Amino acid sequence: MQKDDMSLLTLGDIRTSVALLTRIPVKAEFERSAESAWAYPLAGLVVGVLSALFVGFLLWLGFAPTIAAGFWIATTVVLTGAMHEDGLADCADGFWGGYEKVRRLEIMKDSQIGSYGVLALIISVALRWVAIAALLQTDGWFWSLIAVETLSRAAMPAIMHSLPHARDHGLSHSQGRPPMKTACLAIGLALAIGLILLGWVVLKLTVLMGLTTLALGILAQRKIGGQTGDVLGATQQMLLVLGLITIA
Repeated sequence: MQKDDMSLLTLGDIRTSVALLTRIPVKAEFERSAESAWAYPLAGLVVGVLSALFVGFLLWLGFAPTIAAGFWIATTVVLTGAMHEDGLADCADGFWGGYEKVRRLEIMKDSQIGSYGVLALIISVALRWVAIAALLQTDGWFWSLIAVETLSRAAMPAIMHSLPHARDHGLSHSQGRPPMKTACLAIGLALAIGLILLGWVVLKLTVLMGLTTLALGILAQRKIGGQTGDVLGATQQMLLVLGLITIA
């Protein structure tokens, strides 16, 4: 392996990914934001493990699975600052609230939320709540939920690499576009973790997530001509819901 390939695999990249995708206070190397995208699944792994430990404690105390499922969602929102949910709402408003690219991007940048965004969040949270509540009543819920949190972040580097920036500014633009090897490493890493936690069922899940990511990428290209941070967040949310429903 060449020296530049080895430079991808650094502890600093993991810290940078955690700093970018969560509110956990860690030291980051933002000059390597694009190169560190391979570790996005590990940021999801951190979110999943912390949420699972907390919810496991609640179940041990006697909380009903339905209530514990709500706390799972709340925990992930606190850990991530709801940045992915914000992206989902902005994309829903922008993609279907505007008739041309410029207007759609303006709507997505607006801090106010519209009807499409509200409905997207309600549907997303409702589906996650029901699916998580169902999984919490199974023996393998701990590993299943961690795996989905990990896998749902694996496609983000692929979107970043494959699609141009829809804006000449913003969070996604500031991070840069990761090379192909970085995007492939993120997918391979998530797949390896998924195999350990879920077994061979992860292959079916990976295919479904891959097709969904392709569809979302085509939609983003047609609606706004590329990707933004909101598109990345919406992708994570869609894959999270898909993963939870599929396993449940």
